[in-house]
Order: sequence, then structure tokens, then C-alpha cells
Amino acid sequence: MHEQRPPQLPLALRQPEPWGLDGFIAHGNAAAVAAVRQWADGSGERYLYIHGGAASGKSQLLVCAAGEVRHRGLGVIYLPLDTPSLTPDVLDDLEQRDAILLDAIQAVAGNPAWERALFNLYNRARDAGRRLLAAARQPSGRLGIRLPDLRSRLAAGPSYNLRPLSDSGRAELLHIGAEQRGLHLSEAMIGYILNRCPRDPGALAMLLDEIDRRALAEQRQPTIRSLGRLLEHFEQADRV
Repeated sequence: MHEQRPPQLPLALRQPEPWGLDGFIAHGNAAAVAAVRQWADGSGERYLYIHGGAASGKSQLLVCAAGEVRHRGLGVIYLPLDTPSLTPDVLDDLEQRDAILLDAIQAVAGNPAWERALFNLYNRARDAGRRLLAAARQPSGRLGIRLPDLRSRLAAGPSYNLRPLSDSGRAELLHIGAEQRGLHLSEAMIGYILNRCPRDPGALAMLLDEIDRRALAEQRQPTIRSLGRLLEHFEQADRV
């Protein structure tokens, strides 16, 4: 009887995240993506504010923008402020980076220590000539910011409302994301994923990364059956 070989572990031959802005689908959001692209290459405004509801793709846009800056050899940090256990001092010295991306600002709005830290960071970044990109679920004027000076800073630059992708946009995201990772997903596979997976762009990108990892480990392209096993695993984890 042949001994079953253990699955091959994927080698770290490529960086799965973050992809550049070419991987972000701009359906209905062309103006916002164009402004972020100019922000990333240094030809646009140094400060931008992006807002949109849950599952609109804000975080994915910021991650892609961070990748775009990093591909240019510059220092960049992406910081989601809804990360548990963060304290305001995490903002200290961020102006040492060329570009700063702050996500989920709504998570700290109304907290005096956070608001003062954000105000100070904005000023330091501006004085140092750094680029700052902020994102939240609400427009800056509806965040509930109590510090007047911070309210004025957040409203000081262009603001863009990010609209959620349509089903065709989500399908294009999966198609392009799969190509970037060297994966083949048929239309049937993409439809299968969209019928069973959360549809926000960030969740779809994370799923593509997991499909990629498993494809590398198994040394074969995904199939409907392997996708079914993967999605079933995710569904069971959500129920725990």
C-alpha cells in the first residue's frame, strides 16, 4: 500500500497582498478611483476622504492604494482604526512614512484622546508634505467628531462617496483577481462563489487569497468541488 503524501506547503514566492489599483473594480466609482490613483502617484491632492456604507469596498480601495504606493518604492502604512486594542499612540510618528491610510475613522469618533491624536497627526503629515487618505462609513460632517479643529481638517480636502459594486462588478473583481494570482475561475465558478460568499470586495479578495494558497499547496487549479469544500469550511467557521 502506498503511503499518502502530505499536502505540499505553499512557498512564499509572491506577495498576495496588497495588489495595486489595477485590481480595484471602479464600476460606478470612476471619479473616486481616479482621485486615489493620482493621490498614490503624487500628482493629485495630498489629502482625500472616502466614505461609503458597509460592503462598499472602502477597505479594499485603501489596501489597493497602499499597494500602489509600495510598488513605487515608497514608505506606506495602512491602519484600520477598528482594530481591537489599538490606542491613540499608534499614530505617533506615522508622518515618517510617505503615505498614510487611515480606515474606519468612525470607530474612534467622539473619543477625545483619539480625536486629539488624529488632529495632531494630520498637522504633522501636512507640515512634512506627506500624503493622507482617510476613510469612514459616513461623510466627515456626520461622523460625530467633537473636536472642531479636527472636523475642519477632515473636511479640508476632496471627499468621495464609494458606491457598492453590482453583481457584474463583483464578478469582474473575481475574474481579474484570479488572473492576477495565476488562477482560472470559470463563469460557473464565479457564479457559484457569488451565490454562497459574502459579496463585499474585501471578503472576496480574502477568499481569492485562500483559494490561491490552497491551489499552491495542492499544485492544481481550483474546481467547483474544491471551492465547495472551502466555502463550507468558511460557513462552518461563521457558525462557531
